[in-house]
Amino acid sequence: MRRDEFKVTDMDEIKAVMRECEYGVLSLIADGEPYGVAVNFVFFEDKICFHGAKEGRKAKAIKANPHASFLAVKPYSLIPSYFSDTNLACSVTQFFASIHLYGNVMIVENNHEKAKILDVMMQKLQSEGGYDEIHSDNPMYTKMLEKTDVYTLIPKTISMKIKVGQNFSDEKKQSLVDKLQERNNAGDNKSAFIIKSYIKS
Repeated sequence: MRRDEFKVTDMDEIKAVMRECEYGVLSLIADGEPYGVAVNFVFFEDKICFHGAKEGRKAKAIKANPHASFLAVKPYSLIPSYFSDTNLACSVTQFFASIHLYGNVMIVENNHEKAKILDVMMQKLQSEGGYDEIHSDNPMYTKMLEKTDVYTLIPKTISMKIKVGQNFSDEKKQSLVDKLQERNNAGDNKSAFIIKSYIKS
């Protein structure tokens, strides 16, 4: 990563952001060509876990070449140029956190493990409940488990970048906090909270 001030290495922070990301982009090689596909996922037991149909381009690509990268992005606030009191267009920027992994994708063969991963994914995507837990011995899920492939991406590398104006002066950070709280768009309060954590004084 070119800018060290944007780099995050704390795994608790990385896991927290991944819990907030609803989906990520899995990058594969399909028939010799780059192929990116959006997938719902959960980070479980230090692996990216996702599911899909047993046939199709994604399944075929994984079986042919298990090497993959994965990118998840949590957008925060778009910072317009006029927040910097300028008409200069190039000062506009997006605040965000991004997580990138590289590793090998493996197919989970054991139905008990498949069910456990799918249930953990449901806990993430539908945390309010309202569904029967997924168990391999539950007859209502037998056909679903047979027809669904579950995959894990075991990371060889993992990195996270968070960009929320860490390189700005404390005065500019506080100005951004004030303007975000005044605008109060979706995500602005979260952005303001994160920026405050980087103000030293």
